Amino acid sequence: MLDYRNTNSLWGSVLVETLHRLGVRHAVISPGSRSTPLTVAFARHPQIESVPVLDERSAAFFALGLARRSRQPVVLLCTSGTAGANYYPAVIEAQESGVPLLVITADRPPEMRECRSGQTIDQQKLYGSHVNFYHELAVPVASLPMLRYLRQTVAQAWERTLSPQAGPVHLNAPFRDPLPPIADGTAALMKKTLREEGFFHAVQPPPPVATFLERFDLSATRRGIVVVGPMESGLLPEDAATLAGLARELGWPVLADGLSGLRSHAGDLPNLITCYDAILRSPAAGRRLKPDVVVCIGGWPTSKALRAWLEKCAPDVWLVTARAQNSDPLHLATRPVRGGLRAFAASVVPPARSATAYGEAWRQAERAAGRSLDQALARAHANFEGGVVRRLAEHLPRLTPVFVANSMPVRDAEFFWPATDRAQPVFCNRGANGIDGTLSTALGVAHGGRPAVLLTGDLALLHDTNGFLLRPKLRGSLTIVLINNGGGGIFEHLPIAKFNPPFEEFFATPQQANFRKLCASYGVAHTRVTSWGQFTRLVSRLPLSGIRVLELRTDRKKDAALRKKIFAEAAKAAERAI
Repeated sequence: MLDYRNTNSLWGSVLVETLHRLGVRHAVISPGSRSTPLTVAFARHPQIESVPVLDERSAAFFALGLARRSRQPVVLLCTSGTAGANYYPAVIEAQESGVPLLVITADRPPEMRECRSGQTIDQQKLYGSHVNFYHELAVPVASLPMLRYLRQTVAQAWERTLSPQAGPVHLNAPFRDPLPPIADGTAALMKKTLREEGFFHAVQPPPPVATFLERFDLSATRRGIVVVGPMESGLLPEDAATLAGLARELGWPVLADGLSGLRSHAGDLPNLITCYDAILRSPAAGRRLKPDVVVCIGGWPTSKALRAWLEKCAPDVWLVTARAQNSDPLHLATRPVRGGLRAFAASVVPPARSATAYGEAWRQAERAAGRSLDQALARAHANFEGGVVRRLAEHLPRLTPVFVANSMPVRDAEFFWPATDRAQPVFCNRGANGIDGTLSTALGVAHGGRPAVLLTGDLALLHDTNGFLLRPKLRGSLTIVLINNGGGGIFEHLPIAKFNPPFEEFFATPQQANFRKLCASYGVAHTRVTSWGQFTRLVSRLPLSGIRVLELRTDRKKDAALRKKIFAEAAKAAERAI
């Protein structure tokens, strides 16, 4: 099991076996020399899947996607120098969205630093405050006390990726030569003194921490709502069932973000509200629907209309979150609940009697706004971007994982994703809200799971085209729904759009890439979509393997104007209904 060919190979194999016994099943590795002892140890371990990825930034986001879907730590490994710096965007996203990553950066030994040695930079605390824990490992030594130190430190690092809250951990790992597993006799004696089963017998995942909560008394509340924000690592079926039970017990309207995944469990949620963004664009409707108490699950949705309304209403808020940081950017009268959704739901004292008129007002507004949106989408021009979201929700197979890119796609998901019973988990990178790593993260979500879909704009895809290099390694399939509107569509909805120049060149930033040729260069299938019928057929049945791109050409400015018109009509319809 362990590799006794030299000190470095023994050190690397102890580190990797420790991680395996803790439950690590995936390592994403970028090529390089200084990391050789660990690369060899991961590659030879039969129960850890090691995926080589050339581009470190892509590798980091691929690992992020794997960890999002599995909710378990994934290892990232690279060589010394600037390689680890390319992990930084994904490390920040992991910290901001609570994703467990164990980042190991190989390094030169101390005597080779600060002396112009090749491929050597200062890697101490490379990621600053964006990690849960940092430690520089000792230079490998073939002795029982030092191997015990390594075992315990690696176990601690693994645990810190999950507790007290999930996030990235950084280990810096210096190595002296020889880096390859050349037998040199330096570790041979350890084979006689190290009893492997006894050495590792205590290495196992710790039991979950029991959480005891106070009772959350909502018995006096008449006008309450539940707001469910983005579930960045997908909605677990048991969490969907818990939310449905909580909603029934409270009897309150449930405002579910399109990125929550809850909208595809509509049959269990009679009070589900999906059109809140349109409804709350009406000041009159907002006044009539003012709540006294809000229970927020996970975090606030993307909707600016919802956020502005909550700031104006200033209700009492119970914020159910696993994060230790302040998770309320609205700075309301917020009480955080750290124990988790299921513990909170079990501890709620529901209202003695619900405000039926209040709930009915929300349902009437939802029906009216929903009818208005349906009618507008039915008569919208071909390839309207909101229609893409609607058809994905209605025609993708049940349980299909959907990764939604930032900028305009996340907004369209919130605006137009309807209520269904297709139980589709939705993933996103909403920690730092960036477009970097979009393709690679989606490939990580798809790897080893059900056929998945990425909804993205052209700029987000172009920002991460090296993700296509993962195609030969992908186990599973990813269908990329590419909305090519010739630039950054989100900026059309900002005040700067009225100022051109410099708007078009410096904000919309249209590119000249030919996606058909780009896909061909990576061996990726490409289809230009020209009708809704064709699109529906292509997404109704997903391939079992490979990557394909379905490109829809849209008109950025025309669609921005149509969105504004649609929202205004829906807001008026909701206002008239209540």
